[in-house]
Amino acid sequence: MKQGFEQRLEAVAAAGSPVLAGGLKGVEKEALRITPDGFLAQTPHPVDLGSALTNRYITTDFSEALLEFVTPAFPATWEALRFLCDIHQFTYARLGDELLWTASMPCRVPADRDIPLARYGRSNVGRMKTIYRRGLGHRYGREMQVIAGIHFNYSLPGEFWPAYRDVLGNGQEEAAFRSDCYLAMIRNFRRMGWIVLYLFGSSPAVCKSFAGAAAGLPSLDADTWYEPWATSLRMSDLGYSNRNQSGIDISLNSLDEYVRDLSDAICTPEPAYEDIGVKIDGRYRQLNANLLQIENEYYSPVRPKRVARSGEQPTAALRRGGIEYVEVRSLDISPLDPSGINQNTMRFVEAFLVYCLLEDSPKIGPAEFDDIRTNHAGTAKRGRDPDFRLRRNGEPVTLRDWASEILNKVLAVARAIDRHGGDDSYAAAVGHQQLAVDEPGSTPSARIVAELRDTDSSFFEFALETARRHRDYFGSIAPLRETQERLLTEEAAASVERQRTVEASDDISLDDYLQRYFSAC
Repeated sequence: MKQGFEQRLEAVAAAGSPVLAGGLKGVEKEALRITPDGFLAQTPHPVDLGSALTNRYITTDFSEALLEFVTPAFPATWEALRFLCDIHQFTYARLGDELLWTASMPCRVPADRDIPLARYGRSNVGRMKTIYRRGLGHRYGREMQVIAGIHFNYSLPGEFWPAYRDVLGNGQEEAAFRSDCYLAMIRNFRRMGWIVLYLFGSSPAVCKSFAGAAAGLPSLDADTWYEPWATSLRMSDLGYSNRNQSGIDISLNSLDEYVRDLSDAICTPEPAYEDIGVKIDGRYRQLNANLLQIENEYYSPVRPKRVARSGEQPTAALRRGGIEYVEVRSLDISPLDPSGINQNTMRFVEAFLVYCLLEDSPKIGPAEFDDIRTNHAGTAKRGRDPDFRLRRNGEPVTLRDWASEILNKVLAVARAIDRHGGDDSYAAAVGHQQLAVDEPGSTPSARIVAELRDTDSSFFEFALETARRHRDYFGSIAPLRETQERLLTEEAAASVERQRTVEASDDISLDDYLQRYFSAC
């Protein structure tokens, strides 16, 4: 067996085929629809975008106003980014005078009850999706649920797995081997994923109109709260990494343990949620009163995933076929990029994920998990502070020292990928991030704070002006290619017909549908 990261990388790179190049990349990008003056849109999901329930490329997340753009998975980052750009162009042409908010943290959000839940029609599955969101609102507040982000989906090339199994001399069946390797990747991402917050965090400030909980932050100006050294308030206890789920422990040490723990959380009653009630006066407030309504409620910076069949629960899909890809969920929307992400970010994250897989990845115990949580929370709020220290093996370490060590190894992965790409694009993407480690002022979070100060702008003014510029950008570039215009138009129309088919196929009541869905509890 090849021992150590360097030996594994060398052996894989010498496998005789491009086993590290051409892994599949897909992007899911959320964006709030807003009025021209920056308020949350109260209009229904635009008809010309098709059915939010069944459109493969344009759907909604928590709110009717929270769009979600989904690209297919591509072997090249430029293909994924171009498709994401195409969806933006297509959507802007159908928004009227509305804009897309270009930051993760929202502004001018109405009272909690006035944030419209996403609606998916009258089918059982559509109504279930809306009830789930109603439950999220009761549990965590609707305001938190309209925070937006970028999800990056990644799977290694199919050729990688037999080559890597040979390198390790592993005799497992391939699906089990692949799942174990992806979980090793995920454990290391949890250990070192703070570097993603530091390098790409783009939410150091928030509108004072956003959250009462933000009142403890320092004031940047009359309308803006901020943390002077923050990287990603979205990923802090102000945003997704909130205390509500702090007592839920989901093991990443094996697929069986992961599925078991998630399933247990879905079936374990929670007194605080029982107080909310499930069905009151004939109306569902939430799907159930358990720790989690469904698997997706559990927030993690990275998830193991498999494409589920119709009506299949995510845990059942994982049991059936193992882990198919990973979903990175800790990327903020970048206001500095029209599509919210760029190729350098995607290339770095891809190389970092491969490094996380090839590096030693012991199982995570309670003490290390405490360090992981501390490092994540600390980097989100203080990552650029020269006095900030991470914890590694229970000992303090500077972010710069640990990050530089990581980047050296990620660079080796990037060079291995580049050997089959004919250029140095991955190595250049990683090298660019070393500058951000050496000079914290060059990180996106620092640049945003500097922009606010230099222009004497509030966070709201900055984000709204950025939204206008991005709208103008998508209106000024070359028209959408005819093939893509036709693809997205036909998908919108077809999605409406698919929704009608789903609605017509229901043959049981919603109560019976939910009872059947949760029959394992």
